[in-house]
Amino acid sequence: MTAAALQIAGLGACTPIGRNAWSSAAAARAGVCGFGEHPFLIDSAGEPMRVARAPWIGADVDAQQRCAALLLPAIEEAMRPLVAAGAAVHCRLGLALALPPPRAGRPADLRDALLAHVTQRHQELFNASRVFEIGHAGGHLALDAAARGCAGASIDACLVCGVDTYLAPETLEWVEASDQLHGGGVLNNPWGFIPGEAAGAVLVASHEFTARAGLTSLATLDEPGLGLETRLIKSGEVCIGDGLTQAFRQALKSLDQNDLVHNVFCDMNGETYRADEYGFTVLRTKEHFRNATDFVAPADCWGDVGAAGMPLHIALAVISHLKHYGKGPVSMVWASSESGERGAVLVRGIEPRDG
Repeated sequence: MTAAALQIAGLGACTPIGRNAWSSAAAARAGVCGFGEHPFLIDSAGEPMRVARAPWIGADVDAQQRCAALLLPAIEEAMRPLVAAGAAVHCRLGLALALPPPRAGRPADLRDALLAHVTQRHQELFNASRVFEIGHAGGHLALDAAARGCAGASIDACLVCGVDTYLAPETLEWVEASDQLHGGGVLNNPWGFIPGEAAGAVLVASHEFTARAGLTSLATLDEPGLGLETRLIKSGEVCIGDGLTQAFRQALKSLDQNDLVHNVFCDMNGETYRADEYGFTVLRTKEHFRNATDFVAPADCWGDVGAAGMPLHIALAVISHLKHYGKGPVSMVWASSESGERGAVLVRGIEPRDG
């Protein structure tokens, strides 16, 4: 384990299958499926589009308000330990936010609007903020920024969070036109994905601040590994996992010599590109895994949740250890953005585990 490992002090989530981290994790473990028919959008086969929608948010609510309705509860849940400890007002707290990339149906002012929502709800709680608008792997870049801030002592703790929704009508039409919508229509793809929406948040802090503030560490995070893939999903080139391999190898440097990765949580969503990419990557790194084919891809429960995936997958890794159903204490969380960014990080459970 690296000396600069971050402590995880809080978790938050808001997904189509649960309105907090623990209920979402329980539903994902049970295989609860949040898929359903969109109430008014149809695909090219004339059938209702299959989506994973947060059922308490009206289907006609726009993308900006959907993101706010998902993100704010996740932030509040992850912040509770800090608030309960009375440390929030004495903490130099950062915000690192992952958002979807520019695309059809995504408001151009989404970044500024969400930061305004957060500022209004939490006054001036955050001393600094950074936003990463690259989708799936944005959470890893956000975590990297948080780790550097804590290591450099510019902040004491950071809320690493992500939010995404594919449920805007223009976005759903764009997914179908890109041949990525799972379904049987002329423009659908049996190997496409189910569009989802969600938010996740992870409160991370240095070991020193965690001890000083009296916070309970739920798990630790090693230094994230980052990579860049040049053979992109819509380029027509065959991806052999070079960028993801780079991220894996960097993350695995902190693995103890005789230890293995016991659990894998990732954003694979049914697309063959992502499966092939992972396959090539684990062929190069398989000696570090207990069983690289035994992975958890919760997109089969809450759909593809884009930029929200990384903090949600960290929450699943932490909770699986705390609840004793993980295969061991070391988990890897990885993600793959369509624009080429790749990220991976090791999550280490704390021993002894509570019952």
